[in-house]
Amino acid sequence: MYVPTKQGTILTSPHSPLSPAETRDRVLSSRGILFDLDGVLTPTAEVHMSAWSRLFTPFLDAQGVKPYTDADYFAYIDGKPRYDGVRSLLASRGLSLPDGEPTDAPELETVCGLGNRKNKAFNETLAEDGVSAYPGSLRFLDAVVAAGLKVAVVTSSLNGEMVLTAAGLRDRFEIVVDGVRARAEKLAGKPAPDTYLFGAELLGLTAAQCVVIEDAESGIQSGRSGDFGLVLGVDRGVGAHVLFEAGADTVVTDLDELLPLIGSTVLSSPSSSGVPA
Repeated sequence: MYVPTKQGTILTSPHSPLSPAETRDRVLSSRGILFDLDGVLTPTAEVHMSAWSRLFTPFLDAQGVKPYTDADYFAYIDGKPRYDGVRSLLASRGLSLPDGEPTDAPELETVCGLGNRKNKAFNETLAEDGVSAYPGSLRFLDAVVAAGLKVAVVTSSLNGEMVLTAAGLRDRFEIVVDGVRARAEKLAGKPAPDTYLFGAELLGLTAAQCVVIEDAESGIQSGRSGDFGLVLGVDRGVGAHVLFEAGADTVVTDLDELLPLIGSTVLSSPSSSGVPA
């Protein structure tokens, strides 16, 4: 279902159809917003995609199997903890490697070694190019904070703190549940709901009181299986239909499309340009 708005088109889920008014009411009746990071607050999903391609293009070519494509990123990697993404991609080609250890050197051909090789490429690109937050996401963040909602970041990334700092966002969030925190707490990664449920708990809220905002299929599945009050998808390239099928209630192409619905008068913020790394 397509519902036109002043700034774009809001899509409502065929599984749980919500009108724009119902979406607004769900947001404003909630008490907390749980933001994914890469692809929701910052365009670092593009950096991740580039790093995964730099890893798997030569690796799969050397194995003589089907070449790596961007579609593989969305199907097997997007939103998952790093080593889970390696396992999923290898399994899609009928390949397997020893797990190894998180301390494995990037040159080792283990699951952890490949994951660390990808992380090295990610860090190099982030250091070279920096990162700025999406302006529309910042406007939405300003609006919900002004409305009195609590906010947190829940990301699978082991680089969450670094990305938030590089984008000038770290001081905007008291609660950050990233891959490092999840590992320390022994929490299952997305698509399991554990990290989002933990984020809600740290805010002192129930799942029903929180909105999950995700751009990845695995993250949407995480929000849906956790029975959160609203699961909001942001389509940055995976496709609205994929997010709907994963369980999104509503899909937008940018979070500022929601501002007219929630009556926001926030048009800009001092941090809207981000801070380069």
